[in-house]
Amino acid sequence: MRQRGFTIIELMISMIVSLFILSGVMFTYLSMKITTKATLEIGELQESARLAMDILSQDVQQAGFWGTYYGSTLDSGNIVSPAAPIADCSEGDNNASFPNNPTSNFRYLYGIEASSSSVLGCISNTVTNSDVIQIKRLEGNNVNGIATNSNRYYLLVDQNSGTIFPGTGAAPVLPQLNSTVWPYNHHVYYIAKQSYNSGTKNITVPVLMRKRLTVNGGLISETIMEGIENMRFIYGLDSDGDNRVDIYKTAIQMAAVDWEQSLAKILSVQIFLLVRSLEEDSSSDSVSKTYTLGGSTDADKRKLSFNDKYRRILLVSTVKISNSGQSKWQ
Repeated sequence: MRQRGFTIIELMISMIVSLFILSGVMFTYLSMKITTKATLEIGELQESARLAMDILSQDVQQAGFWGTYYGSTLDSGNIVSPAAPIADCSEGDNNASFPNNPTSNFRYLYGIEASSSSVLGCISNTVTNSDVIQIKRLEGNNVNGIATNSNRYYLLVDQNSGTIFPGTGAAPVLPQLNSTVWPYNHHVYYIAKQSYNSGTKNITVPVLMRKRLTVNGGLISETIMEGIENMRFIYGLDSDGDNRVDIYKTAIQMAAVDWEQSLAKILSVQIFLLVRSLEEDSSSDSVSKTYTLGGSTDADKRKLSFNDKYRRILLVSTVKISNSGQSKWQ
């Protein structure tokens, strides 16, 4: 019985057809891989931006919350404070951790634009041309009868006076029936850069950092979120007492009297966050892009231009300060 195999021409035709099919499969696989990677990176950017914005928004929203104290801000005449913590964040104008000037209002909200890496006497590694913000407030839980944390400060307060004291590990003794005790916060947010090894590569990434007030270490640094490349805050002021924002100012435009809030009140804060992927996208070409972080005129706007392979998104939110404006006790 005669048997016949494939001819050379038939083999060549089948190989060419197989090559086209294999090429199509490989192209589809590579396209799906690139698309999946891009989708994951965009998702990570959005998640990092959302989490960072949530943390900042919640802190800014509660700036100037003083529990059952009737004053609009703390003052050294009615509030007894301990000695300033080591490495305190301050520019000498009553914006330190505790009120220290009887002639001016305590600045529970204060911001600057970093013109150098060293700012506020406590930060030495901030990214220039990015904002730094200070927030002082109480946490929203009255801890009467609860043991205090020995590494935290607390405010024991009634309607007209109070005392800031370090926790002892025991429940504080209340001097009056209407006294309350609240955990005391002083946070400072800024942008820095950190380096670490990823396989064989050394990677430098931007990070959102926070200084947090403690008893034992002063204001300690902690990493909040990687990938936050720049941030800016624009402050909405009510200058005529009608509890409506009349003007928005950048940190540079804010005057000393604005931070003291004796004439105009800071009612809201616009937050701009520029978020960057941790590594460049090797599958794409360098792209030139410009991002604008706030400002009503060209002179006020912060424009950041890049020509690289990093993915970026810009997130913007406006936060109303709950404890500003007309006194809630009046």
